[in-house]
Amino acid sequence: MSQSIDLYNQLAKNFSRKINFDLKRIKHALSKLGHPENQLRNVINIIGSDGKYSLLTSLKYFLQANNYSVSTYISPSIKDIRERFFLGDKHLSYSDIKKSMRVIKDIDTKLTVFEALTLIFIINAAKKNSDFNLVEAGALFAKDSTNVFSFPRAQAIVNINKQHLNFLKKKTLDEIINQKIGYLSKFTNIYIGKQNKQVLRKIKKVLNKNPSKQIYSSWKLKKIKADYFYIDKLYKIKISSKNIHSKGLLENLCQAIQIALDLNVSKSLIQKTIPKIKFEARVQILREGKIKKKLFKNEKIIIDGCHSPVGAKNLYNYIRKFNIPKYGIWSMTQNKDPDEFIKQFNGIFEKIFITSIKNEPASLPADVLIKTAIKNNLHYEKVKNFDEALSKVSSNKRKLIVCFGSLYGAGEILKKN
Repeated sequence: MSQSIDLYNQLAKNFSRKINFDLKRIKHALSKLGHPENQLRNVINIIGSDGKYSLLTSLKYFLQANNYSVSTYISPSIKDIRERFFLGDKHLSYSDIKKSMRVIKDIDTKLTVFEALTLIFIINAAKKNSDFNLVEAGALFAKDSTNVFSFPRAQAIVNINKQHLNFLKKKTLDEIINQKIGYLSKFTNIYIGKQNKQVLRKIKKVLNKNPSKQIYSSWKLKKIKADYFYIDKLYKIKISSKNIHSKGLLENLCQAIQIALDLNVSKSLIQKTIPKIKFEARVQILREGKIKKKLFKNEKIIIDGCHSPVGAKNLYNYIRKFNIPKYGIWSMTQNKDPDEFIKQFNGIFEKIFITSIKNEPASLPADVLIKTAIKNNLHYEKVKNFDEALSKVSSNKRKLIVCFGSLYGAGEILKKN
C-alpha cells in the first residue's frame, strides 16, 4: 500500500468521512491551536463550481515568476495526498503530514476529513510564512472549512453552476449562489469570473449589500488568426501555450492574468510565464509516459477529470475539433448527475468503455453508468478497469481516446503513466 493511500486511510479512521458543513468544529480546533490561520499572509480564497484549480495554478505561476513565495491548498489531490499542500518551494512531506495529524488528533475535537486536511495546510502554512496563500474552497463556501480567514487579500469566483445541489436542502441555483457568494468577506477584493447572464445577474444581486470592492471580468478572450489573446482596456497579452486547451481553461487563465496584473505582476512577465503553465487532469493531452508509449503513433489520448455538465460541455467543444474517430473511457463518483453529464457528449463517441474507479470507495458502480448509457442510446462496453479498456480500444487506426468523468479516475490513470 502506498504511503498516500495509507494516510488517507488513517484520516478516514480518525475523522469523519461524512460531508458536514459547520464552521464551529474547525473554529474550535483553530482556537485550541492558537489561531494559526491569522498568521497566513495575503490569503486568496478561490471559490466556485468549475475552474478553481486552473485559476489557482495559473496565479501561483505568475506570483512565483514575480519572486513571491506561494503556498497553496487544493482539493482533491490527483495522484498523491502531498499534492494538496504546496509550501513555498515544495510539497509537504509524508512525515510532516503524519506529524500534523497527530497534533490535530491531540486537540480532541471531532472533525471531518476535509476539516482535518484544511488544518494540516493551515498549521504548516503558518510556519512557512509565504508571501501569498492560495486556498481552494470545497464544495460550497458558507460553512466550508476554508472560510476561516477574517481579512483575505482577495476572493476569486470562478464559474458557478448547479453542481453540489445534493448538499443543499433548497436544491436551486439561487441557493448555490447564496452559499458561495452570500458569505464572502466584507473586507476584501472580490474578483468575479466569466458567468452566464442569468448567474451573473444573481451574483450581482447577492453582492449588492457587500461593501468589498467588486471587480468583474471586463477582459476578453479573443482569437486573432491562430492565436489567443487576453485583452482589456490597458493590456493585450498573447497566450502562447501548448498545454492549455479548451475555452473554459483559457478563461480561467485570463482571470488569473487580471488578478496578477492587479498584484503588480508585469505584462511581460505574465506573457513569458504562460508557456510554462500546465494543468494536470484538465483536458490534458498525454505526450509522454508509460501509457503514451503503449499507444500507436496514430492514437492520441486526453485525460480530463470533468464531472459536471458545464465541464462536459467544455470538453465536448474542444474534442469535436479533432476530425478523427473518438472513443471514451468513462467513470464517475457518487453525488454526481451522470445522465445530465453524458448528454453533453451526444453523438461524439464511436463507443464508450465504462468502468468503476480503482481504490475509490465513492466510485459509482459501472452498472449504474451502463443504465445511463442505455437511456441515452450510447454504444458502450463494460470493462473491469482502464487497462482492459485501453487494450480493447488501442489499434493502428487513427483515433482520439478520451478518459473523463472523475478527477479520482484521472488520478488513477495518471499514476500509471
